[in-house]
Amino acid sequence: MEAGCASLQVRLLDVLDNALHFLTEETGEEATLHPGGQYIMDETYYQRIEAMHYVLAHDDGQETKGLNEADVILVGVSRVSKTPTCFYLANRGLKAANVPLVMGIEPPQDLFTTNKPVIGLTIDPERLIEIRRNRLSQMVPSKAKIDPVADYAYIDLEKVQEELHWARRLCRRHNWPVIDVTRRSIEETSAAILDLISAG
Repeated sequence: MEAGCASLQVRLLDVLDNALHFLTEETGEEATLHPGGQYIMDETYYQRIEAMHYVLAHDDGQETKGLNEADVILVGVSRVSKTPTCFYLANRGLKAANVPLVMGIEPPQDLFTTNKPVIGLTIDPERLIEIRRNRLSQMVPSKAKIDPVADYAYIDLEKVQEELHWARRLCRRHNWPVIDVTRRSIEETSAAILDLISAG
């Protein structure tokens, strides 16, 4: 840009110059003056991209054959933030798979034979019902299959409690640690997962 302005004999005003000068004085650190430095495509960048591809392929139990390639596998009932947590972890460079736990349906066998860490996510039943109600209200009736019985069970307190207890028992039976996400942000849940992995 400087060369272009000079060739056109146009004055160049660097709007960041004063800000950079101020930051240099305050921190004692010199600016590298390398535009786009935060977007370096190094090994870490490619690791994150690979992790994102892995999450997309292994979201919601889509592909369970590659679970041994995961850094962590999250399990839990519907709407406990498995997918957004996996994407957050992928942004940190971890390959995270998630497998839904559906009462009455046997989880994939690969989940029980993997040597990778499996972590359960749970939530307060009333909070889960609130999240699920919001989900149902956002579904477009003309495009979604409506099943009043299934939808009722999806948000019925007694059924939801039973579902959560079943999932917790499954985790206990397989010695999978469980994180309660009720009052946790995705970042806090991810931090707890990273702690469990590093302690593991």
